[in-house]
Amino acid sequence: MTLRSRLILTLGLALILLWAVAAVWMQQNLHRQMEATLDDRLAQSARMVAGLVSQLPQGALDRGGTGELFIPAIDGLACQVKSARGEVVARTHGDLSGVLEPDGAGYHYREQEGITWRVFAYETQNMTIVTADRAADRNDLVAGVIRVAAVPMMAAIVGSLLFLWLAATSVLHPLNRLRDMLAARDPDALAPVPESGMPPELLPMVQTLNRLLERVNDAFTREKQLTDDAAHELRTPLTVIKTHLQLAAKLDDPHSKQQSIAKAQLGVDRLHRTLEQILTLARVEGGAHFTQGNQEPVAAILQRACEAAGVSEGQVSLSVADALGRRRVAMPAELAVTVVRNLVANALTHGESLQPIRLEVHPQGDAIAITVTDQGPGMAPDKLLSLTDRFWRKGQQEGSGLGLAIVSAILARFNGRLTFSLPEQGGLAATVVLPVTAPGIP
Repeated sequence: MTLRSRLILTLGLALILLWAVAAVWMQQNLHRQMEATLDDRLAQSARMVAGLVSQLPQGALDRGGTGELFIPAIDGLACQVKSARGEVVARTHGDLSGVLEPDGAGYHYREQEGITWRVFAYETQNMTIVTADRAADRNDLVAGVIRVAAVPMMAAIVGSLLFLWLAATSVLHPLNRLRDMLAARDPDALAPVPESGMPPELLPMVQTLNRLLERVNDAFTREKQLTDDAAHELRTPLTVIKTHLQLAAKLDDPHSKQQSIAKAQLGVDRLHRTLEQILTLARVEGGAHFTQGNQEPVAAILQRACEAAGVSEGQVSLSVADALGRRRVAMPAELAVTVVRNLVANALTHGESLQPIRLEVHPQGDAIAITVTDQGPGMAPDKLLSLTDRFWRKGQQEGSGLGLAIVSAILARFNGRLTFSLPEQGGLAATVVLPVTAPGIP
């Protein structure tokens, strides 16, 4: 069953139920009102007769045995006038003496020969007047009024259902338009769904769908980028490894064979490092989950990063205040270590081997700034923007060309910043701004 059918069926049944309840209430209320109106007519008839009789000359009601007067009868209505002495002075129906016999003032029901009458007795000082009408005539009158009222009510119900169908069709038109739009799309299409003209109720769903399509498109783009990166960067080391292994297989000299195998091993190590860097970059850019609970102090991050970068004694000059060293970096320790390690490794690779690199930590607002400065030859200012590009290398330097790209991706994910500058004394300074927890928070 379609959504429109369910909506029309539910609202239609509710509407019919409400109309039915209203009809029952109206019928009962109308019946009571008609009964009260007809009772008032009986009472007014009796009082009118009493008023007319009271204007007759004195003694006019004393028939003196001459017999009762017969008033011309009206079908369905009966009347009787009785004197204070109990004599019937006038009546409309002689055969309804049992119905018109007074039995106390007020309203009563009487039945004679299977016909029910509604009776009203009105007593004055000189007479008792009884009026009556048939209950069947009353019921016919009430039924007729109800039939007259039922026709427009049925028309209103049918009209309401028709209007409900038209309204449901109009209200659900944007949803049907969205359905047709999605059904007509190519299964491989990742373009966003147009949001113009969408009602506020559907707009969040369309926006969520567009965000999902954007994430899928980004995932496909990253997958293609990963494939392209692997194909681009792994081709050379694989060729070198294959060449050295083939050469080793052909050499007879043990020393030369061992040298070729050692060079192949170096190629394997470089290939392993490149694969690790590519996979790390894919994890960071792909939104992989990293546990937030293992946050560590700044001092521990710096120590682990230097150890991971293979720093020897005297290669790093560290400057960090104790208060800053105890602050915890507000990001997974694994990624924080990767950021600092890549900066230190980059500085060791491009700096002067005889000069130590400087590693300085200083506060910057609610965050901390870590600056890694090498003593190398530096680079042209126009090349600074290329440092975070994938596989960009300075000259023929060793490395995968992904270290700073990984740093940039991690900082972008955790609201950090990476900047480069050229100190006056030479070299290159790389500064990262990392979020930290508030003081006193473990």
